[in-house]
Amino acid sequence: MSEFISTGTRFAPLPSPFVFKRGGSLSGGRMAFETWGQLNAAKDNAVLILTGLSPSAHAASSSENPEKGWWEAMVGAGKAIDTGSWYVICINTLGSCKGSTGPASVDSSTEQAYRLQFPDLSIEDCAAAAKAVLNHLGIESLACLVGNSMGGMVALSFLQQFPLVTRSHINVSGSAQALPFSIAIRSLQREAIRLDPNWNQGRYDTTDYPRNGMRIARKLGVVTYRSAMEWDGRFGRVRLNSETSQERFGMEFEVESYLEAHAERFVDQFDPNCYLYLSRAMDWFDICQSCARDGDDVVGALATLPLNSALVLGATTDILFPLHQQQQIADGLAKGGAKTRFMALDSHQGHDAFLVDIDKFAPPIRHFLDELRNIP
Repeated sequence: MSEFISTGTRFAPLPSPFVFKRGGSLSGGRMAFETWGQLNAAKDNAVLILTGLSPSAHAASSSENPEKGWWEAMVGAGKAIDTGSWYVICINTLGSCKGSTGPASVDSSTEQAYRLQFPDLSIEDCAAAAKAVLNHLGIESLACLVGNSMGGMVALSFLQQFPLVTRSHINVSGSAQALPFSIAIRSLQREAIRLDPNWNQGRYDTTDYPRNGMRIARKLGVVTYRSAMEWDGRFGRVRLNSETSQERFGMEFEVESYLEAHAERFVDQFDPNCYLYLSRAMDWFDICQSCARDGDDVVGALATLPLNSALVLGATTDILFPLHQQQQIADGLAKGGAKTRFMALDSHQGHDAFLVDIDKFAPPIRHFLDELRNIP
């Protein structure tokens, strides 16, 4: 059990107690965040970034932490999300192990890690916790709310819970509800972790750590984050040196070696219990339920979210949050009166395209924010 907190991370207190949607509460909780740029006198130039499942708040390098951030190519002076114009805030999600309170954090009342005593986490809780950061910073209105992947879900919940707080929204490879395929994959990931003997009902430490379960879970995730075209073009059927593994049925192809290396890096950077909580929160999310809409009218539920303008982006090869889900978001926000632009970006990179295919995703984001800045 450990947390992985970047240099330069700042903290905002959660309301105490912080009550969870599905029951339970936290006392003395906190949210991790970083900022770039300057907040203007009117406090109306703030852009809030909500992340996917695993990133920290370190979206870009800064004087406090010069290491490259997870969205380094997108955030910074002169970049698409221009820190010369905007006061940019990135939040590490509630339930994570990268600074915000989560299962790996120490419960001050017991002086032990929460582990599975952490309350059931929902996307709605993550959105409410994000609002606590804005309260801490004294920001009452956002120029733009940006959410990618899981962060796109959190952003929609934020819009539903806190109407009129944000004037515009950029939803990148997000969704308004979890689909069966995505639920199935995440279920297998959780099963891999829970079936590792070292998981021990969440009671593990650095000596007895569910390493194999985490490795398999991450490999399953990485397979869904990219596309078949990307795998084919990048690896083909190239084989490893025949002497690389003497194990029968061991690794034989380069793509297997890539997955192994990726998984090994991730195992030492994320807490298993946090992974379980956050992935299940994604499965539970459904904007129809959040908006108290009967049936499965996603577009109708999204139409209830008040917003001036929106940009919705998706990758044509995304199988985890498929393109029709981004179309659904755009249709719903437009139906509600927001001036909405939807773009299906032709990328071979799958769900991770917004992280790696910056040349495709940066121009529309830059254009949208430039237009927003020029609105009188």
